[in-house]
Amino acid sequence: MANYRDFHRRSLAERDAFWAEEAQLVHWQRPFEKVLDYSRPPFARWFVGGETNLCYNAVDRHLAARGDQMALIWISTEVEQTRSYTYKQLSDEVNRVAAMMRSLGVKRGERVIIYMPMVPEAAFAMLACARIGAIHSVVFGGFAAASLAARIDDAKPALMITADGGSRMGKPVLYKALVDEALRLARHPPGKVLLFSRGIDPDMPVVQGRDVDWKTLAEKHRGAEVPCTWLESSEPSYILYTSGTTGQPKGVQRDVGGHAVALASSMKRIFCAEAGETMFTTSDIGWVVGHSYIIYAPLITGVTTIMYEGVPTRPDAGVWWKIVQDYKVAVMFSAPTAIRVLKKQDPAYLGKYDLSSLKHLFLAGEPLDEPTHRWISESLGRPVIDHYWQTETGWPLLSAVPGVEKTRLKMGSPSFPVYGYDVRLLHEATGQPVPDGEKGVVTIAPPLPPGCMSTVWGDDERFVNTYFKDFRNQLVYSTFDWGIRDPEGYYFILGRTDDVINVAGHRLGTREIEEAVNMHPGIAECAVVGVADPLKGQMPLAFAVAKANLDAESRSRLEREVLQTVDKQLGAIARPKAVHFVTLLPKTRSGKTLRRSIQALAEGRDPGDLTTIEDPGALEQIKQALHS
Repeated sequence: MANYRDFHRRSLAERDAFWAEEAQLVHWQRPFEKVLDYSRPPFARWFVGGETNLCYNAVDRHLAARGDQMALIWISTEVEQTRSYTYKQLSDEVNRVAAMMRSLGVKRGERVIIYMPMVPEAAFAMLACARIGAIHSVVFGGFAAASLAARIDDAKPALMITADGGSRMGKPVLYKALVDEALRLARHPPGKVLLFSRGIDPDMPVVQGRDVDWKTLAEKHRGAEVPCTWLESSEPSYILYTSGTTGQPKGVQRDVGGHAVALASSMKRIFCAEAGETMFTTSDIGWVVGHSYIIYAPLITGVTTIMYEGVPTRPDAGVWWKIVQDYKVAVMFSAPTAIRVLKKQDPAYLGKYDLSSLKHLFLAGEPLDEPTHRWISESLGRPVIDHYWQTETGWPLLSAVPGVEKTRLKMGSPSFPVYGYDVRLLHEATGQPVPDGEKGVVTIAPPLPPGCMSTVWGDDERFVNTYFKDFRNQLVYSTFDWGIRDPEGYYFILGRTDDVINVAGHRLGTREIEEAVNMHPGIAECAVVGVADPLKGQMPLAFAVAKANLDAESRSRLEREVLQTVDKQLGAIARPKAVHFVTLLPKTRSGKTLRRSIQALAEGRDPGDLTTIEDPGALEQIKQALHS
């Protein structure tokens, strides 16, 4: 079948038969008895009764045919090192780390928090968890101690794995001190911390009896062999926390079997990567893209995956293209922000290297603007495929599907709904489908396809209430993104409908940032909104009411202190672009802060209907603050 529309139609109309065929792309130790159990909407259980293991699919099953092929290539322009592992060497390392975890008492179903820089040991730890049936929760290394503590308390891990430090733009980022602070703040700290020392922090403190040295323990388990734990398809594989509109992060829970099938299928149908080829995904393992397309999907497919520690402009703006040339990269996956950064550099870097091995460049994480899409397409002379998905979906939701049919690409559009997804554009108020050319909320009629989140960790009720209750009298999953569809069926993503903002592909809840700002003793209340930013897509902007009257000097000092408070609570990733001080925030007469009106003013747009505003002078203050 070489027609996208027929392929997509069959994935919905003949759901069981379709996914039973795709499921043949992975190994099943025990065959599944039923493709889909949807007896408890909106909860979907895929490949019921089937037993498999993600680590077996990613490592063991390739050993006979491609044991000597490179599996993982680590390149760090931060510490100027590279390390490479064949599938056989990767197997040895993963078995050893699995044995290390077992020796520390980690059992099937227990959680392991991984707070690591971009080093191979982080990949070994993820795969080792999958091997023994433990549930990993990778926390992005840019999060501050308080954010890490919140994730520890939600996951209640048996073990934490960390490193002395990472590096960013050549400057050390000390992890261990943050971990120690997070464990001090946490109510449910793990009993053991497995600590990989890179020599970045020679003064790193060690807690006797709790902290275990990675290298010492690894030496004791050299040559270990740990059998795979076969898991029922619907058992959890990992938890990945994502920002919500409340201050409490949501633990997106992924299953085992559906996850494996969706990723294997996407590599064949969307990314067109074949065993033996090389894939370079420029994300971080702390984000869903790193989970899906640095670790699991490439390895499940028998592809060589590149893990990169560094930035796109160091040592120069040609570093990524040199990697494509040197390692004959066939498929590359990055984010619009990174391409916008490279667009500002000397264009000669793009012509300096032989990029003939590259089949496609995929971009996702935030809306891709048409000028950037056009520039990189013309500069590379290769298809640049914009696609759209979320932490919750785990794999693409809107994309061209060149492995099925090479459809025409439209600049700035992530093309069409991916097979398995019943996408609907609904009117925000009525819940009715909107016509072509009209803005609507991007939704999915359940059941969600394989690979999507199965629930919120430990909170089924929150899963239903957060994602499936936006539209009265109909059970549909909301992406919380606005979209529009043109008459040819191409979709365009317009931005968020809720109070989550997208900073360079990283989702941050404005509520979380507001809570961090409010922790400064000099702040009475605040509102944080996301405003359009030409480089990062969006940036947080804070409007705060101070408890005391401010002159110019104290205003400047308070802004610095507030920004430092946010850094300490959430990390620099959440730092507002600026803090503007006002004496009151614009609110409705019922007390609701008019964030969308504030955002509109910040972006130079009409603030909309203000008939319910309590004090029009509050908006005037916002305007003056923006222009002062």
